[in-house]
Amino acid sequence: MKKLYLICCIVFLTQFVLAQETFPVNGPWDIRPGLYAFTNANIVVSANQTITNGTLLIKDRKIEEVGPAVKVPAGYVVIDLKGKYIYPGLIDAYTTYGMPEAPRAAFQQVSFGRVPVYTSTKQGAYGWNESIKPEMSAKAVFHANATAAEDYKKNGFGVVQSLIHDGIARGTSVAVSLGDERDNQVMLNDQAAANYSFSKGTAATNYPSSLMGSIALLRQTYYDAQWYKTQTAEYNISLDAFNHTQDIPQIFETTDALNVMRANKIAKEFGKQYIFKTDGNEYRRIDAMKATGSSFIIPLTFPDPYDVEDPLDARNISYTQLKNWELAPTNPATLEKAGINFAITSFGLQKPTDFWNNLRTAIDNGLSEKQALNSLTIVPATMLGIADKVGTLEKGKMANFIITSNELFKKDNVIYENWIEGRKYVVTKLDVTDLRGNYTLASDVLQGLTLKISGTPGSYDLSVERSDDSVRTKGTINRSGDIVSIFFETKNKPGSNVRLTGYITAISPLTFHGNGKMPDGTDITWTATYISAAGPQTAHEAPKPTITNGSVIYPFGAYGYTELPKAETVLFKNATVWTNEKEGILKNADVLIENGKIKAVGTNLAAGKAKVIDATGKHLSPGIVDEHSHIAAEGGINEGTQAVTAEVRIADVLNPEDINIYRQLAGGVTTSHILHGSANPIGGQTQLIKHRWGVLADDMKFEGSDGFIKFALGENVKGSNNNQPFGVTLRYPQTRMGVEQVYVDEFTRAKEYKTARAVKSNNVRRDLELDAIVEILDNKRFITCHSYVQSELNMLMHVADSMGFRINTFTHILEGYKVADKMKARNIAGSTFSDWWAYKNEVAEAIPYNGAIMHEEGIVVAFNSDDEEMARRLNQEAGKAVAYGHVSEEEAFKFVTLNPAKMLHIDKRVGSIKVGKDADLVLWSTDPLSIYAVAEKTYVDGIPYWDIEKDAENQKTMKADEARIIQKMIAAKNKGSLTQKPPGRRPRIKDEDEDNDDDGVGESSVGATQTNIQTQNNQ
Repeated sequence: MKKLYLICCIVFLTQFVLAQETFPVNGPWDIRPGLYAFTNANIVVSANQTITNGTLLIKDRKIEEVGPAVKVPAGYVVIDLKGKYIYPGLIDAYTTYGMPEAPRAAFQQVSFGRVPVYTSTKQGAYGWNESIKPEMSAKAVFHANATAAEDYKKNGFGVVQSLIHDGIARGTSVAVSLGDERDNQVMLNDQAAANYSFSKGTAATNYPSSLMGSIALLRQTYYDAQWYKTQTAEYNISLDAFNHTQDIPQIFETTDALNVMRANKIAKEFGKQYIFKTDGNEYRRIDAMKATGSSFIIPLTFPDPYDVEDPLDARNISYTQLKNWELAPTNPATLEKAGINFAITSFGLQKPTDFWNNLRTAIDNGLSEKQALNSLTIVPATMLGIADKVGTLEKGKMANFIITSNELFKKDNVIYENWIEGRKYVVTKLDVTDLRGNYTLASDVLQGLTLKISGTPGSYDLSVERSDDSVRTKGTINRSGDIVSIFFETKNKPGSNVRLTGYITAISPLTFHGNGKMPDGTDITWTATYISAAGPQTAHEAPKPTITNGSVIYPFGAYGYTELPKAETVLFKNATVWTNEKEGILKNADVLIENGKIKAVGTNLAAGKAKVIDATGKHLSPGIVDEHSHIAAEGGINEGTQAVTAEVRIADVLNPEDINIYRQLAGGVTTSHILHGSANPIGGQTQLIKHRWGVLADDMKFEGSDGFIKFALGENVKGSNNNQPFGVTLRYPQTRMGVEQVYVDEFTRAKEYKTARAVKSNNVRRDLELDAIVEILDNKRFITCHSYVQSELNMLMHVADSMGFRINTFTHILEGYKVADKMKARNIAGSTFSDWWAYKNEVAEAIPYNGAIMHEEGIVVAFNSDDEEMARRLNQEAGKAVAYGHVSEEEAFKFVTLNPAKMLHIDKRVGSIKVGKDADLVLWSTDPLSIYAVAEKTYVDGIPYWDIEKDAENQKTMKADEARIIQKMIAAKNKGSLTQKPPGRRPRIKDEDEDNDDDGVGESSVGATQTNIQTQNNQ
């Protein structure tokens, strides 16, 4: 007896030692070891191991033992869970639990206008930009929130990662337990991950104002951090913190699959491997997602069906929205099938109860239960560096587990208890009677009604059916112990509500009895008696219906392909061929294309195995090249917050899903030069693309082409049209003199930078902005300059002469006719409008003969669009050179084909029909300069990306698919799904001042949803 007493004392003292903590004890002290034995349970140790009739021992908040034949020591509280299940506690890998709300975006005002904030207003030795804040530490501001934890606990979560959801570099997050303990006791990993996004959040600094600016800023931060390691010039809290967080997991939040690819390019550039937290639409580009080699954290934010019973409402829903509603629930299964490692988060759900509904929807759409469990337990635990503590039910790990009535993912499963660090949280009482079932409702007034109680205990759903007319109404039922309150409307309309209150009077069969009030205030008594289960019995449960979904299309929207088209070997016979070469316009000629190239041009060519197209009476031309375009870019076309933003790149924000690519193929455009806007003297780096509809962003790029950059002069640059109150314009420069000085200063800095970088012993910080300017000085990057008036044209030519760089192209240049001789002397090209004038002050002296005059002077002249709609009519713009300037038809057509190709240094590949050049061709119904000409087929690299006949078939297919999905939505509504209202109008593509036409490929109920963002006037 003494020996046993001694052993008990030793155990007690051991527990006392283990329980020591830094906080003092004030008052009586009582910390118990917590000895529990859960017996006869189905214990799911992990997704790969289940123990039948097993025992789980908990001691001192940890798992002491788990197995099928575990002996229960004396002193343990034994809980018999026969027929029930134990699962590892769930882990949410992405939350803001316990974080203070981010402050609203700060800004300063002057005279009712906003003052630009160029550098951080934050006091201290921090970095210059407030959206870069790696010094933020979630552990420093985390505070456990019992109220916020409730919803997580009810859904079975015991651990979450929590981050400060603000900024581009967001600092470090924490992994915490949801236990009801002090903050310092729930911390499992105080630096779970470093977090990033493309969103500047609440930063007061103006820069960045665009997606490409965010990308450039993050890239510059990586380079600055590398330099910071080896310098002694300054102390920078932000860069120091950035460097200290590079060896922990790196989580990057993105909004779509395109942004995943953008972020992944940054990761590759700097040798990182991001974990991507996404929007749940990876299924749209699953091969590209797999190619990142990354892990993902995905939400279950599936859209509700639209209420589309009214055909007019249905017209306001785009094809993209329809397809996404249908296919979004397949995303988890698609990731699993692709072999991608992913965790599941509840982040972004409108209400906590959506979590299990949406998760089961994902399972219905192909996600395996095994993967679902892994994605909620061991996968996030591994991501967050806490797999040694949680994620499975193994000896020595924390006692985090949930007790359920059935297999976790079954629809009728109930979570009874959620144990977190050995402490019980009751979700639904184990010994409370389950109310689910069908009941007859009897009263002296109400007749022929059946109550159907479904859902889960603690969150019951109620419907009421009338036997005589089959009318079903929704209702609510609430339970408090044995007391229930019921509310429903008898006629599905306001003012017909019935209110019942009662209590359980019998268990077998389950019976309620109570009082109530009718809509007219009449008092009634009522009884409800159980008659059957709410659904099919488990033994006779009907098989789940097979869900049939449509195909993923590329790009994901109107006119997308289920399979991308391939290059064809084609012989065009008997066409009028506009060669743009010395041969001129050939009548009744043949052109053979093969392997993406022009193989032969002549007459009576042998077809061989080629597909033969009879082009008799039709015209074959090179594809149109648009020298100045703003399509296919996302997240802002201007980074106008600073006078010089040469570091930003259109290449970073290409949007291959912009419907304008397809529309312009229908207008014969095969190549476009995508420019930064004209908001600043030196804007961003441009990108040349081919109109390869359906490919990824990088695959659109014109391979091997020279780099260009956007310069600008005039009203846009100095902010003449910014509409600041009282004439206040705040960003430098505000005068044309200031514009000139920006150029002089920038090139002076670039020369000094280049000289300093050339000396190996110098530790010169790499500057992405100056790198681009140095490329200009080295003739590796070329200038296209937004310009109008003679004085400024002369100014920039003078600056270029004095600073030692050359101007490749003046674009717009409506006063080019005044300086044509000077342009010719400097070999500067002119890309202009055909007949635009009088739309702002600096075009007052524009004339429609401008292009012809420059052409006669010997300048390489092009007509550009600068407008998504004009681009698909550039052939007609070329015709205006004939009408106004009497330029020959052949030379006029070169204004939109060969000449812009020369400007862009790609004339060796495109712009004319010549053996060996790219097979970028357009088959026109008639003379391409005619307003009646229609592009019947457009080939890019020998691939038929536009075919007017196939387009007609495609539209029929889309209409049928649209109708199928709409019927599916209506069926979902009829089955009780919540619906969302359609938008007031369908998404449209708009330029600054005008709507778009349909022209065969315009917006319809199956039209495109992308928006081409232009934040400044680019004309």
